[in-house]
Amino acid sequence: MLTIGDLARETGMAPQTIRHYESIGLIPDSARSEGNQRRYDKAHLEILGFIKHARELGFSIEDIRELITVEHQNADSACGNVDAVVRHHLQGVRARITALRRLEKELARMVENCPGDNLKNCRILATLHSYKHAHCLSDNHDGAALQEMPKRTKKIK
Repeated sequence: MLTIGDLARETGMAPQTIRHYESIGLIPDSARSEGNQRRYDKAHLEILGFIKHARELGFSIEDIRELITVEHQNADSACGNVDAVVRHHLQGVRARITALRRLEKELARMVENCPGDNLKNCRILATLHSYKHAHCLSDNHDGAALQEMPKRTKKIK
């Protein structure tokens, strides 16, 4: 049996993160010692490794929960539901990449167009002050795409 400190060292996760995952039901409840300390086993270590890797790949907690649920339902079933979760995530990653490319182009243009002589002529500040994007190449600024993946329209079962 592992203490939460052991588990934290093994996984590289903070104890608070492990407790959080337990509190939201992402990992099974831990056993308790006579002194009411959490005790974890190899299964906890394995699931936390899975969660950590999935988080590093940018999966949401909801997606991870779904992947774990699907995996434990029936190991012999087709992996279509898993594919659907990953395809949705990939769609979101591609959308963020597209948004980042637009952002890169706009920032590069701002820097290139700034004469750099004095603040009165600073095109960067003029562009930033133009909340209606009058100085931008495009008014299609989707900052939300950089922060959030598209929402699923229907729950995958």
